[in-house]
Amino acid sequence: MKQFAVALAVLALGACAAPPPKVTTLQGYRDRSALIGVTSRFDAKKFEGLWYVREAFAPSGAGLSFRMAKGGAMRLGATVCDGSGVCGTVAEDLPVTRISKGRFKVAMPSGEAREFWVLWVDEGFRTAVLGNPDGTFGWIVDRSTTGGADRIKAAREILDFNGYDVSQLRTVK
Repeated sequence: MKQFAVALAVLALGACAAPPPKVTTLQGYRDRSALIGVTSRFDAKKFEGLWYVREAFAPSGAGLSFRMAKGGAMRLGATVCDGSGVCGTVAEDLPVTRISKGRFKVAMPSGEAREFWVLWVDEGFRTAVLGNPDGTFGWIVDRSTTGGADRIKAAREILDFNGYDVSQLRTVK
């Protein structure tokens, strides 16, 4: 009987204990437990040229551009354009290293190396989704600053599928 009373007391104490903390896997803007992958459609030659960041997680609010250089060397740059179309560089061309098809590493001005992956690109190479496995950033980029609502919607769905919290996406102006 004494053992039963002790067991009952232990169970009662266990019931009083605080529930274990809820563990969340959301890191940055992405659930890291979700699968993520690069697009098999990536083609460096077709990806060359100017891209505008249309939607991003925690954007600066300025219009940004993304450029892949011609030839073997790839560079990343950011440009801010005002309403009259006057543009200026806010980040010098940053060297980009190809890790594998659709996966890159960029050397930031701080010296930090950050990965970005091309998660999706439409058939006409007009709209693309860039992100990374740790979910610290995600961009919807497009060849134009306006239009393509159907492609932008598809890009948002790709981010969602890859574990991103699309409710935190913001339009970049």
